[in-house]
Parts: sequence; C-alpha cells; structure tokens
Amino acid sequence: MIWAGFLLSVVAFLSYPVFFVRFAVTRDFPWANLLLFVVAGALTLVGIRRAFGADRIHPKRSKAAGATLALLSVLILSFFVFSVFIMSRWLPASTGAPHAGQKAPDFTLTDQTGKAVSLGDLLTTPVDGNIPRGVLLIFYRGYW
Repeated sequence: MIWAGFLLSVVAFLSYPVFFVRFAVTRDFPWANLLLFVVAGALTLVGIRRAFGADRIHPKRSKAAGATLALLSVLILSFFVFSVFIMSRWLPASTGAPHAGQKAPDFTLTDQTGKAVSLGDLLTTPVDGNIPRGVLLIFYRGYW
C-alpha cells in the first residue's frame, strides 16, 4: 500500500504538466490532481499503519521504508502545491496587454493552417457580404 501511495503521488505530480494542463477545467484549478493526492495520501496512511504493525518479519526495514516513502510523498505534494499555487503568482503582470474595450494594435499571426492573418485583414474582409464591425479577441490564460 505504501508503494501504491508513493507511485500515485508521482503520477499525480507528473500528470498535471503532461495531461491535465490541456483542459481548462483542470488547468485553472488542479482539482483532479488534488483528488489523486488525496487517494495517494489515504494509501500512504494505510501503508504506514501496516509498516508499523507488529506482524512484520523485518520491522526495522519496513518502518524505515514506510517512513521514507511517506516523507517522499509529502515532499512531492508540497512541491506540487508550492509550484502550482505559489510560484505561478510570481509571473509578471501583463501590463502591455489591451484592456476590455480598448482598440488592439495591428498584429499578424498564423492560423491553424499556417496562413498569416492580420487584425487589419479581419476588420476589412467581408463576412456574409458585410464588413465586420469588430473582432472578438480571446486571450487564453497560461504560461507555457
């Protein structure tokens, strides 16, 4: 059980940047990872109780392994909480970004097909025979 708790802690830590950061529902608040950490903590507690039980063949070895794996699991959880909830606040504010209602400067970016698209083109190209009155810009939060 202690090994399962430790391995689940590692999976919970690594699954955020590899998998869960792709989805807004788990990127903005990592509830799925915290749930995995809760399950890992429960498994670790059961493993600690077993490691310190009286029915062990090698009690010193199981106590040392149990305490070491539990400590590593706690350190992994601590580093995850520190990096996601504290270090992410250290990112600089985007003071140069336009505010809601403010006119954005002209820019050119590539779309999903690799074609260059500029803001000026979007404002002058007719849509359904009409010149557009504006363009909606959506900025996705992230630091990747």
